[in-house]
Amino acid sequence: MSSVGAPWLDPIPIGKSAEPPFVRLADAKALFAARVARFVALSEGHPLAPYLRLLAALSDIQHRVGDGLAEPAMPTQDVSGRAHEFAMPPLDRTGFTADATFEATLDRLFALARELDMPGPARAALMRATDAGAPARDCMVRAVLADCIPVDALADHLFVAAALQVHFARRAARLDASRLLAVGDGACPACGAPPVSSIIAGWPGAENTRFCACSLCSTLWNYVRVKCTLCGSTKGITYRELDGSSGHVSAEACDSCRRYVKILDQQKDPALDPVADDVANLALDLKVGELGYRRGGINPFMIGY
Repeated sequence: MSSVGAPWLDPIPIGKSAEPPFVRLADAKALFAARVARFVALSEGHPLAPYLRLLAALSDIQHRVGDGLAEPAMPTQDVSGRAHEFAMPPLDRTGFTADATFEATLDRLFALARELDMPGPARAALMRATDAGAPARDCMVRAVLADCIPVDALADHLFVAAALQVHFARRAARLDASRLLAVGDGACPACGAPPVSSIIAGWPGAENTRFCACSLCSTLWNYVRVKCTLCGSTKGITYRELDGSSGHVSAEACDSCRRYVKILDQQKDPALDPVADDVANLALDLKVGELGYRRGGINPFMIGY
């Protein structure tokens, strides 16, 4: 494994001045469609090919599940106003209450997932989640949103997490981006969830700037580079990558909190996906873990690692 010390900055191209927006809200339909294609591409010749193909199929369900669903409930003007006044996420995950639209999203995802070709243990987990009563479902939702999924039911919660991603992405897409404010290090300004990874943007107007990618609603928010996305420290930041790798995906490791979050350079490869490429680079997690750093990015498809 190679290590690149801070600063790790590419020069902004001459004649270009990046003026990135603070947030970029996800297009829920386009988001999951692109993720399907990325998982499929990554599965070719990959040691984790069967799992990546399963996640491609699950992402396709996430892409399709919203068709025909009612509009998701949004915060009232009073709630949105207070969130803006006190710099809080308007879709605060800690206060989430399942409504009819989310229940329909969850039921439809469960039904579509039954059609997937999956290993026996995964199918058993799906059936347990499907057959769970209302109190058990609510506990699973709470566990996913609190990032405290019990070890003995990891697979059961994966399907619930997939439904929550769809629901929160649909809600976040309806927010007014201009009203969102920074709510603290390691917290999405839309829903308060932690990042799954961060990206170096390559789209016009934001070249060479860094955005954190929300693990729940997929909102991207602008964040200073060479700074820990979790604790905000600028000391002891190093970038770790696997020997012989392309360098498109690295682990930003912080010596202050001893955690790391992957950083994906979309300037070098626009196809990089915050979720799919995180999973496909599990080997990087294993190597960085050997150095004593704990994983800081949250990815429901990597629960247990």
